Amino acid sequence: MAGLFGLATVPERIFRPLLRAKGVHSSWGRSLPSVNLTSSQERRGYRAATCTELKKPLILKDIAASELKPSEVRVEVHFCGVNFADILVCQGLYQEKPPLPFTPGMEFSGCVMETGLEVTSVQKGDRVIGMGGKAMAEECVVDQKLLWKIPDELSYEEAAALPASYGTAILGLRHRARTQPGETVLVTAAAGAAGLAAVDIASHVLKAQVIAAAGSDRKCALAVQKGASASINYTTSNLKDELKKVTNKKGVNVVFDAVGGDVFKNALSCLSWEGRIVVVGFAGGNIPAIPANLLLVKNIAAMGVFWGRYRDEDFPVFSESISDAIRYCQAGMIKPHIGAKFKLHQVNEAFQYILQRQSVGKVVLSMK
Repeated sequence: MAGLFGLATVPERIFRPLLRAKGVHSSWGRSLPSVNLTSSQERRGYRAATCTELKKPLILKDIAASELKPSEVRVEVHFCGVNFADILVCQGLYQEKPPLPFTPGMEFSGCVMETGLEVTSVQKGDRVIGMGGKAMAEECVVDQKLLWKIPDELSYEEAAALPASYGTAILGLRHRARTQPGETVLVTAAAGAAGLAAVDIASHVLKAQVIAAAGSDRKCALAVQKGASASINYTTSNLKDELKKVTNKKGVNVVFDAVGGDVFKNALSCLSWEGRIVVVGFAGGNIPAIPANLLLVKNIAAMGVFWGRYRDEDFPVFSESISDAIRYCQAGMIKPHIGAKFKLHQVNEAFQYILQRQSVGKVVLSMK
């Protein structure tokens, strides 16, 4: 999924061998064993899913609570989003490689437990969305600038599903592609977390006409339920031919693509005059080459969106994408789709569920 992590899911040629490797298929699907506290009673601890060895199942450990720095906030985690990037980190395949042992988890919702001496943005008891690592735990500590208050109208579960997926959709479609009302938007991998978010944002916020492309009839139906006006199953139909039929040969104005490969190539060729294609990831496994002559002849543009990079390069834009997702959800304009929910001790099962491409919408871990 894109998150602090580009949504570029790992190519099948990489994760399929991992999935088939001895012990990986079965062990990643098991519930976590629990490791009892051995520290003294006066030191409070909390449970956390911990990666102690790359490419091995996580284990549940009790962690001693750390002292807060002046700008830090301790949050009781209620829900944590599960992203493909979390799996990549635990496999050693992500660009950021934290030292072992570590707790994964990049987005979460929860309640403020304690604040550092210099914290002014939140206070104890506030309900918040947070970004940062170590969120697959009963509590986590983050800098105050990586927390956003959530209104009472939003559940903790919904809130945890917003940052990465909807942040990517908002930046990709609004900030990068400058999608306009009435334009036609094609969303590939439309039943995934980012795909459904893109369908939701494009249809209900940006007021575009959405064509959803997905790998099964069930996934296509879900995308239509989410707001797409038409859908194409690209495993049973030719995407290029179907797009011509659906658009009366006019093509589409914007493509939000997380698949790559032939799906990307067919979508690119179906862009209308001055169309834009947003590169979000390569779930299909192949990174396509872009024919520059096609960009020239049709006056079209290809652009990437690595949502998490904005945290370091342009934090106001990054922060606004989360704030706007919260605002849209509060107003009832969008509604994240929770496809599966697991308990903390089932984190390995959640990873396996995603690896086997069973997931639709967002997968979350519940700490309660």
